[in-house]
Amino acid sequence: MIANSASRFGVVRTPIARRVAPESGEHSATCGCRACRGDARAPTGARTGPERQNGGAMSDVQQSFYDAVGGAPTFRALVARFYEEVARDEILRPLYPEEDLGPAERRMRMFLEQYWGGPHTYSDERGHPRLRMRHQPFRIGPIERDAWLRAMHTAIASIDDDTLDADHRRALVDYMEMAANSMVNSPI
Repeated sequence: MIANSASRFGVVRTPIARRVAPESGEHSATCGCRACRGDARAPTGARTGPERQNGGAMSDVQQSFYDAVGGAPTFRALVARFYEEVARDEILRPLYPEEDLGPAERRMRMFLEQYWGGPHTYSDERGHPRLRMRHQPFRIGPIERDAWLRAMHTAIASIDDDTLDADHRRALVDYMEMAANSMVNSPI
């Protein structure tokens, strides 16, 4: 059975079976969780993870967000620019325990690429994203959230309009704002 969903990014045909989590608790291609589904809540039209895995058999699937914005080079530039800001920021830099920001930059890039319909390298190497759990050891209050968002807004603004059109830019900003707000774990 196929369910059609529509958004400003197109119509996508998604097999209903992929929405049902396995009873055993194991994650698989038929799991309904975001990481296993392959889209991790990218805009509806970006839901190409499962279709990409089975050879693109569903003809109504639109280009993924990842591919539409230029793929790996765009995400590499976005995340590199973000970490340039982190390295200079007196609020954000202390939140990163590693002296070298390279590993954190790589993890974020892999996560964002997967989230937006690119390769599943993040889950292959690190398992389920569990972002809130992974950020729990760090005190993240409104000040840290706002600093993170400033750095991310700067990074997003650094991507040219030909690569990141207004709709894709808005979707990226909306996601980053939602994600930043969901990481707050301290009132101060």
